[in-house]
Amino acid sequence: MGCICSTSVSWPHTLDPTLLAEQTPFTVREVEALYELFSKLSRNKDGLIHKEDLQLALFNNRNKQNFFADRIFHVFDLKRDGVIEFEEFVRSLGVFHPNALVDDKITFTFRLYDLRHTGFIEREGLKEMVIAVLHESELVLSEDMIEVIVNTTFNDTDTKGDGIIDEEEWKHFVQKNPSLIKNMTLPYLTDMTLRFPSFAHED
Repeated sequence: MGCICSTSVSWPHTLDPTLLAEQTPFTVREVEALYELFSKLSRNKDGLIHKEDLQLALFNNRNKQNFFADRIFHVFDLKRDGVIEFEEFVRSLGVFHPNALVDDKITFTFRLYDLRHTGFIEREGLKEMVIAVLHESELVLSEDMIEVIVNTTFNDTDTKGDGIIDEEEWKHFVQKNPSLIKNMTLPYLTDMTLRFPSFAHED
């Protein structure tokens, strides 16, 4: 696809690309390119991304249910109002930038696993995530094997032995197992001024 030029961006008066660039790993031109992408994903043309928009972007299907798409939507939805605004989109996507801090990536994954927004990762929440990973990978394991995986992971992470995983424990666990945040870096985000990612379908 061709270059996205800043002169083509029609900015709402409430948005400040310079401020967003200062507060995220993106440059002003990258923020402008992200606005073009955001506008394409906002299928209702209301300046917002709804859950079904994200479903369509990730799977080219508005109705396909996916545990991870649901979790990502909720983590991006910083205001918890059921939609994703452009600033939320940029700030959340910034965590996936190659230049983003590792600690920010770890915090994002912690929020992803904190299914009930308690400020902790609970055993049942971890089990839901393990089952979802297996489902996405099309791996079929027995219930006993799943319990072994969950128990081993939880016990290794819950170093305080209080039955919950706090953010400090999660950080230490991820530092010992960096593969857990491997997918938290998207190289194409440094090339946003040249092309859109593959999921930005044309209308």
